[in-house]
Amino acid sequence: MRPDGRQPSEVRPITIEPDFIRYPEGSVLWRAGDTVVLCNVSLADKTAPFLRGSGEGWVTAEYAMLPRATDTRSDREVKKGKPSGRSQEIQRLIGRSLRAAVRRDLMGERSLTADCDVLQADGSTRTNSISGAWTAMVIAMCRMYEQGLISEWPLAEQIGAVAVGLNKGEAVADLDYGEDFDCDVDLNLVFTGEGKLVEVQGTAEGAAFSREDFDAMLDMGWTGAQQVMAKQREVVGPRFEAAGLEMP
Repeated sequence: MRPDGRQPSEVRPITIEPDFIRYPEGSVLWRAGDTVVLCNVSLADKTAPFLRGSGEGWVTAEYAMLPRATDTRSDREVKKGKPSGRSQEIQRLIGRSLRAAVRRDLMGERSLTADCDVLQADGSTRTNSISGAWTAMVIAMCRMYEQGLISEWPLAEQIGAVAVGLNKGEAVADLDYGEDFDCDVDLNLVFTGEGKLVEVQGTAEGAAFSREDFDAMLDMGWTGAQQVMAKQREVVGPRFEAAGLEMP
């Protein structure tokens, strides 16, 4: 039994509040236990400079931890003139994960930008940002489709992410901060709805791990990711039905 009473394969309680901010094309407030992330997706009528004239769109992301998201205040990154190395690495991960879900050739020369702001951090902020950003992106795409901006549905995959750790030889899903701090291995996994892997980030923080350990963490991650994706479908499913679309 884990400190909060969860089973090893059990993710923290997830609540998703759609349309949390009125202005973005897609917005959700994503809660996973005590980790809270605001994910807004905005549409721009231009693609990335290197794609101009190609007919393809672009999907990208930005990530930030707000100054008092943790138990001590940190300076805003704008004060330093640029995102930290950690923020840059995470926002690139989010962008890659979202692009894996999209047929950009069906977007036209438009861009979707996901802004993921961590309001409260208690572990697994990057994986919850990915899952929340995908949900907000789908809401944005539904609006694009309803407004006639796109004639073909560009979403190709459902994307869900989960952090897995190895603690005293046991794989556990959806780490909170205390578990992340104590675990021997930290593994961030991004899955499609069919269980295929989009990205794997793993580090032996305490001791090297075996192939058997890795396989156990992959299995645990997929079990956790399915719980995440079920919560996503609860939010976006009715929007698909209203638009006459089917989930990928």
